[in-house]
Amino acid sequence: MSGGAPAGREAPGALRLFVALELPEAARSALVAFRDAAADPAIWRPVAPEAIHLTLAFLGRRPAEDVATAARVLRDAAGLAPRLAFDGALLLPPRRARVLCASLLDPDGTLGKLQARVSDGLAAAGVYVPEKRPFRAHATVARLRPSARAPRSLDVAPEPLEFAGEALTLFESRLHPHGARYEPLERVKFR
Repeated sequence: MSGGAPAGREAPGALRLFVALELPEAARSALVAFRDAAADPAIWRPVAPEAIHLTLAFLGRRPAEDVATAARVLRDAAGLAPRLAFDGALLLPPRRARVLCASLLDPDGTLGKLQARVSDGLAAAGVYVPEKRPFRAHATVARLRPSARAPRSLDVAPEPLEFAGEALTLFESRLHPHGARYEPLERVKFR
Protein backbone atom coordinates (compact mmCIF):
# COMPACT_ATOMS: atom_id res chain seq x y z
CA MET A 1 0.00 0.00 0.00
CA SER A 2 1.21 3.50 -0.81
CA GLY A 3 1.03 6.48 1.47
CA GLY A 4 -2.02 8.68 1.66
CA ALA A 5 -5.26 9.11 3.57
CA PRO A 6 -7.08 5.90 4.51
CA ALA A 7 -9.68 4.77 1.95
CA GLY A 8 -13.01 6.50 2.39
CA ARG A 9 -11.51 9.19 4.66
CA GLU A 10 -10.11 11.59 2.11
CA ALA A 11 -9.54 15.11 3.36
CA PRO A 12 -11.42 17.88 1.54
CA GLY A 13 -9.05 19.62 -0.84
CA ALA A 14 -6.63 16.67 -0.80
CA LEU A 15 -4.07 16.53 -3.59
CA ARG A 16 -2.86 13.35 -5.31
CA LEU A 17 0.93 13.66 -4.96
CA PHE A 18 4.02 11.81 -6.12
CA VAL A 19 7.77 12.43 -6.30
CA ALA A 20 9.55 11.74 -9.56
CA LEU A 21 12.89 11.99 -11.25
CA GLU A 22 12.48 14.09 -14.38
CA LEU A 23 14.36 12.84 -17.40
CA PRO A 24 16.33 14.90 -19.93
CA GLU A 25 14.89 15.52 -23.38
CA ALA A 26 17.19 12.96 -25.06
CA ALA A 27 15.96 10.21 -22.71
CA ARG A 28 12.29 11.16 -23.18
CA SER A 29 12.78 11.18 -26.98
CA ALA A 30 14.32 7.70 -26.85
CA LEU A 31 11.39 6.51 -24.71
CA VAL A 32 8.87 7.95 -27.16
CA ALA A 33 10.62 6.15 -30.04
CA PHE A 34 10.53 2.91 -28.01
CA ARG A 35 6.85 3.45 -27.16
CA ASP A 36 5.96 4.09 -30.80
CA ALA A 37 7.78 0.92 -31.92
CA ALA A 38 6.48 -1.35 -29.13
CA ALA A 39 2.96 -0.14 -28.30
CA ASP A 40 0.21 -1.31 -30.66
CA PRO A 41 -2.35 1.55 -30.42
CA ALA A 42 -5.21 -0.97 -30.34
CA ILE A 43 -3.75 -2.39 -27.09
CA TRP A 44 -1.88 0.48 -25.46
CA ARG A 45 -2.76 4.10 -24.64
CA PRO A 46 0.46 6.13 -24.99
CA VAL A 47 1.79 8.30 -22.18
CA ALA A 48 2.34 11.86 -23.43
CA PRO A 49 6.05 12.69 -23.89
CA GLU A 50 5.96 15.50 -21.31
CA ALA A 51 4.43 13.09 -18.75
CA ILE A 52 7.18 10.45 -18.98
CA HIS A 53 9.15 10.33 -15.71
CA LEU A 54 10.56 7.91 -13.14
CA THR A 55 8.38 7.71 -9.99
CA LEU A 56 10.35 7.53 -6.73
CA ALA A 57 7.46 7.73 -4.23
CA PHE A 58 3.68 7.86 -4.64
CA LEU A 59 2.22 9.70 -1.66
CA GLY A 60 -1.42 9.31 -2.66
CA ARG A 61 -4.08 11.79 -1.53
CA ARG A 62 -2.57 14.25 0.93
CA PRO A 63 -3.76 17.50 2.49
CA ALA A 64 -2.48 20.61 0.69
CA GLU A 65 -0.35 21.58 3.70
CA ASP A 66 1.79 18.46 3.12
CA VAL A 67 3.19 20.06 -0.05
CA ALA A 68 5.55 22.33 1.94
CA THR A 69 6.75 19.39 4.05
CA ALA A 70 7.38 17.20 1.00
CA ALA A 71 9.16 20.08 -0.77
CA ARG A 72 11.58 20.44 2.18
CA VAL A 73 12.33 16.72 2.01
CA LEU A 74 13.11 17.00 -1.72
CA ARG A 75 15.47 19.93 -1.19
CA ASP A 76 17.29 17.94 1.52
CA ALA A 77 17.40 14.72 -0.54
CA ALA A 78 18.69 16.15 -3.82
CA GLY A 79 22.41 15.70 -4.30
CA LEU A 80 24.27 14.75 -7.45
CA ALA A 81 22.17 13.76 -10.44
CA PRO A 82 21.81 9.97 -10.69
CA ARG A 83 23.45 8.33 -13.70
CA LEU A 84 21.13 5.94 -15.54
CA ALA A 85 20.90 3.77 -18.63
CA PHE A 86 18.07 1.98 -20.38
CA ASP A 87 18.04 -1.75 -19.72
CA GLY A 88 15.24 -3.08 -21.91
CA ALA A 89 11.47 -3.43 -22.20
CA LEU A 90 9.38 -4.29 -19.17
CA LEU A 91 5.72 -5.29 -18.76
CA LEU A 92 4.26 -4.61 -15.29
CA PRO A 93 2.97 -6.28 -13.32
CA PRO A 94 4.63 -9.39 -14.76
CA ARG A 95 1.61 -11.72 -14.63
CA ARG A 96 -1.11 -9.46 -16.00
CA ALA A 97 0.63 -6.46 -17.46
CA ARG A 98 -1.18 -3.13 -17.35
CA VAL A 99 1.77 -0.89 -18.24
CA LEU A 100 4.52 -0.93 -20.85
CA CYS A 101 7.79 0.38 -19.44
CA ALA A 102 11.48 0.77 -20.02
CA SER A 103 13.63 -0.72 -17.30
CA LEU A 104 16.50 1.42 -16.05
CA LEU A 105 19.97 0.53 -14.84
CA ASP A 106 21.54 2.34 -11.88
CA PRO A 107 25.23 1.59 -12.61
CA ASP A 108 26.73 3.39 -9.61
CA GLY A 109 23.80 3.09 -7.18
CA THR A 110 23.04 6.82 -7.11
CA LEU A 111 19.38 6.35 -8.06
CA GLY A 112 18.82 3.75 -5.35
CA LYS A 113 20.40 6.03 -2.76
CA LEU A 114 18.30 9.00 -3.94
CA GLN A 115 15.09 6.96 -3.80
CA ALA A 116 15.95 5.77 -0.27
CA ARG A 117 16.66 9.36 0.89
CA VAL A 118 13.34 10.54 -0.57
CA SER A 119 11.36 7.60 0.85
CA ASP A 120 12.98 7.76 4.30
CA GLY A 121 12.67 11.56 4.48
CA LEU A 122 8.99 11.57 3.50
CA ALA A 123 8.23 8.75 5.94
CA ALA A 124 10.07 10.53 8.78
CA ALA A 125 8.09 13.69 7.99
CA GLY A 126 4.84 11.71 8.31
CA VAL A 127 3.61 12.27 4.75
CA TYR A 128 4.37 8.86 3.21
CA VAL A 129 4.07 5.17 3.97
CA PRO A 130 6.87 3.38 2.06
CA GLU A 131 5.92 0.50 -0.20
CA LYS A 132 6.76 -2.98 1.03
CA ARG A 133 8.05 -4.17 -2.33
CA PRO A 134 11.56 -3.15 -3.37
CA PHE A 135 12.01 -0.14 -5.63
CA ARG A 136 12.21 -1.05 -9.32
CA ALA A 137 13.48 1.69 -11.62
CA HIS A 138 11.27 2.04 -14.70
CA ALA A 139 9.62 4.66 -16.90
CA THR A 140 6.06 3.95 -18.06
CA VAL A 141 5.47 4.76 -21.73
CA ALA A 142 1.98 3.27 -22.31
CA ARG A 143 -1.01 1.94 -20.34
CA LEU A 144 -3.24 -0.99 -21.28
CA ARG A 145 -6.54 -0.02 -22.87
CA PRO A 146 -9.72 -1.28 -21.16
CA SER A 147 -10.59 -4.84 -22.23
CA ALA A 148 -7.32 -5.21 -24.18
CA ARG A 149 -4.88 -8.05 -23.49
CA ALA A 150 -1.21 -7.27 -23.10
CA PRO A 151 1.35 -9.40 -24.93
CA ARG A 152 3.41 -11.79 -22.81
CA SER A 153 6.69 -10.47 -24.19
CA LEU A 154 8.14 -7.78 -26.42
CA ASP A 155 10.80 -7.97 -29.10
CA VAL A 156 11.54 -4.22 -29.04
CA ALA A 157 13.72 -2.38 -26.53
CA PRO A 158 14.69 1.24 -26.00
CA GLU A 159 17.91 2.33 -27.65
CA PRO A 160 20.91 1.93 -25.34
CA LEU A 161 21.40 5.37 -23.85
CA GLU A 162 23.19 6.66 -20.77
CA PHE A 163 22.01 9.89 -19.15
CA ALA A 164 21.68 11.76 -15.86
CA GLY A 165 18.45 12.68 -14.12
CA GLU A 166 17.35 16.26 -14.68
CA ALA A 167 15.41 17.24 -11.54
CA LEU A 168 13.70 15.85 -8.45
CA THR A 169 10.06 16.99 -8.61
CA LEU A 170 6.93 16.88 -6.46
CA PHE A 171 3.94 16.53 -8.77
CA GLU A 172 0.21 16.78 -8.32
CA SER A 173 -1.59 14.18 -10.44
CA ARG A 174 -5.04 15.17 -11.67
CA LEU A 175 -7.05 12.29 -13.09
CA HIS A 176 -8.95 12.86 -16.35
CA PRO A 177 -10.83 10.45 -18.64
CA HIS A 178 -7.98 10.57 -21.19
CA GLY A 179 -5.19 10.06 -18.65
CA ALA A 180 -3.63 11.83 -15.70
CA ARG A 181 -2.18 15.31 -15.98
CA TYR A 182 0.83 16.21 -13.89
CA GLU A 183 1.53 19.64 -12.44
CA PRO A 184 4.95 20.28 -10.89
CA LEU A 185 4.60 21.82 -7.43
CA GLU A 186 8.30 21.83 -6.44
CA ARG A 187 11.26 21.16 -8.73
CA VAL A 188 14.77 20.74 -7.32
CA LYS A 189 17.71 20.71 -9.73
CA PHE A 190 20.62 18.46 -8.85
CA ARG A 191 23.93 19.85 -7.67
